[in-house]
Amino acid sequence: MELDDVNTIAVLGAGNMGHGIAEVAALSGYEVNIRDIKEEFVQNGYEQIEWSLNKLEEKEQIGEGEADATLDRVTPLVDVGEAVGDADVVIEAVPEKMDIKKDVYQEVEEHAPDEAIFATNTSSLSITELSEVTERSGQFCGMHFFNPPVRMQLVEVISGAHSDEETLDVIEGLAEEFGKTPVRVHKDSPGFIVNRILVPLMNEACWLVHEGEATIAEVDSTTKYDIGLPMGSFELGDQVGNDVSYHVLEYMHEELGDAYEPCPLLAEKVENDELGKKTGKGFYDYEDGDGADVPTDEGSELVRDRLTAVMANETAHLIGNDVAGPDAIDEAVMLGAGFPDGPAKLADDAGLDHLLDVLESAHEETGAERYQPADYLPEAAEEGGFHGGDADGGERYDFDTIRVEKPGEMVGKVVLDRPHRMNTISGELLDELGEAIDLLDDDEDVRSILLVGEGEKAFSAGADVQSMASGADPLDAVELSRKGQQTFGKLQDCDMPVVAGIDGFCLGGGMEMATCADMRVASERSELGQPEHNLGLLPGWGGTQRLQRIVGEGRAKEIIFTAERFDPETMADYGFVNEVVANDELQNRAFELAADLAAGPPIAQRYTKRAMHKGWENAEAGLEVEAQAFGQLMATDDLMEGITAFMGDDDPEFEGK
Repeated sequence: MELDDVNTIAVLGAGNMGHGIAEVAALSGYEVNIRDIKEEFVQNGYEQIEWSLNKLEEKEQIGEGEADATLDRVTPLVDVGEAVGDADVVIEAVPEKMDIKKDVYQEVEEHAPDEAIFATNTSSLSITELSEVTERSGQFCGMHFFNPPVRMQLVEVISGAHSDEETLDVIEGLAEEFGKTPVRVHKDSPGFIVNRILVPLMNEACWLVHEGEATIAEVDSTTKYDIGLPMGSFELGDQVGNDVSYHVLEYMHEELGDAYEPCPLLAEKVENDELGKKTGKGFYDYEDGDGADVPTDEGSELVRDRLTAVMANETAHLIGNDVAGPDAIDEAVMLGAGFPDGPAKLADDAGLDHLLDVLESAHEETGAERYQPADYLPEAAEEGGFHGGDADGGERYDFDTIRVEKPGEMVGKVVLDRPHRMNTISGELLDELGEAIDLLDDDEDVRSILLVGEGEKAFSAGADVQSMASGADPLDAVELSRKGQQTFGKLQDCDMPVVAGIDGFCLGGGMEMATCADMRVASERSELGQPEHNLGLLPGWGGTQRLQRIVGEGRAKEIIFTAERFDPETMADYGFVNEVVANDELQNRAFELAADLAAGPPIAQRYTKRAMHKGWENAEAGLEVEAQAFGQLMATDDLMEGITAFMGDDDPEFEGK
């Protein structure tokens, strides 16, 4: 079967994952049959799809009338024969129990067309074992979505022992048609990629507390604020569900041995029905307590080393057993778990020699199998890291106050990396930012820039005033102002589109930096403002000039003179913020927008920015640049690509020629 032959998709299971997958498929234009064992189950799933589509339309994330059109492509069914009888692809999303899934496939096998492909959404169970229940093991593979499927970008495409390459190609292409990023998992291994990293990490966190080596506060403070992951380990466990982590561990323990023995602390939580947010209590209390209130200053070097070493060990197992390479592992975990860097890069940055020592010492002290180094880990350490000393997969960018990453989709990501100082802007950061812009501008693999702050507290709380004001000379201050103006001007004038992903405080110099982006996405918890007047200063890095071009002179004066902090909805009304999203959506949405812009016509984008900026200075000059650019664009290959794609109702693939 070819991807073009896929028209109808059957989704088995109408729970959270099932109805989410069905919605994604229908939004992509496919006819979808969604099936569950009872009418009330399938109807509830259908209603959830309807509710979600209406929300997307209200937020203008889909066009007017598209919700009804999409819902018309979804058919709720209980009868298995009706659901799969005309299906080209069957995606199974029933409960994560091997026996239940096997029973489903035995029944579906009787009714599905011979050429239909079966794809299981299992998060950890054996693809091979499930495929052998059917008569079509070559047409069987894993297609693991992440919750919620409508928002999460990653899809793991997993090969079973019998999966045909053509089957994997179709499912990978289907994931792309769904607007997702597929990552190929080359071998059927428990946990695949993301859960193989996350679940042992959660288990190790539990062992550290269970054996009295750390507190929950120390573990989560270290995970979130020292290592820099989106959530603390126990905070994440409560979010996902401690029962989910436990059951995945049980399966891994059964398949892989004692290194994956579930910690008694985790087992106790499951036995007591303290499963996390969904039951009101887990490692944190969400009903009578404050929930996951993670301290910022209780980090532990022992915890950081142990958790990073375990993560490195699991990465080595995956690479050494040919499950996936370091780039795929990093991409999957960043997209599926929201890590700022992938586990291979995090381990490389920590030093594999050091992490190997941590594992060997812990193994010698405790005898625990989970600390036994993977066979491949010493080899990777000798080679200089999982990425061979190059964690970016290309030219390595080394900075102290920022990070430059290439997460894929032709996006260059600049992370302001001073979370301990709320990502405030120092003179050194200005120098490094200017250098990073030049490097990305020269990188042929990058077509847009995404600018974000490390952590969830601040995009940037402004200038590092305390260090800058210490013994400041007025002449030095003038030069500092010019330096900031020039660096931010370089960001504004770079030929590529720039997206600022604003999460938390965006104040003073941080807001001046965001002003230089072409588009701004902000989380609901963000606060924006120019508080310089409260300090007896003014915005000195271009804010007095650039802000009024975006929001108008009156609003700019209001923002600067009042020195108040504004919520993102107000700043969206003022025209400064393009989009406000839920806190947990910020990273994915900002990347998605940057990737969309990176796929655009680079020559036209470059000329458009130049014409608009010239028009700020002089309208006539701007119009002349526009006219000249229009003439030059008429002779580009990109124009012909755009016209051809438009006529064929395809997406253009611009090459910048």
